[in-house]
Amino acid sequence: MAYKGKYKPQNPQKYIGDPTKIIYRSLWERKFMVFCDTQDNIIEWGSEEVVVPYISPVDGKRHRYFVDFLIKVKRKNGLKETLLIEIKPKKQCRAPLKKKKITKSYICDVKNWSVNSAKWKAAEEYADNQGWKFKVLTEDTLLR
Repeated sequence: MAYKGKYKPQNPQKYIGDPTKIIYRSLWERKFMVFCDTQDNIIEWGSEEVVVPYISPVDGKRHRYFVDFLIKVKRKNGLKETLLIEIKPKKQCRAPLKKKKITKSYICDVKNWSVNSAKWKAAEEYADNQGWKFKVLTEDTLLR
């Protein structure tokens, strides 16, 4: 079951964008929002505030990818780092295993994987051009 709702930050001054319009689309995203909002080393954060153009391999058209999070982190050595973060289930972070029988579900998984791969490649290039980093986080990271 997917969960969706509005998040009200405890520290709205840290939020990049309008802190009254923060929407989460999963409990993992909400958990990450709480983390960003409450960690002292995260000096700024935003949700779906960065838009990256990409070409979909499914239809060959240009689309807009709203990256889940932008965070600005102050490291222990005092250096600041900016990251683009995508939250995804682990099963969506690898190509689907080829099956003997091609089902609708398998075709859907292949399409999702190809679109996600195109989005992530575009986001990585975008981040590199900005001097940032791009990471995909799964439940393995979020549930620690």
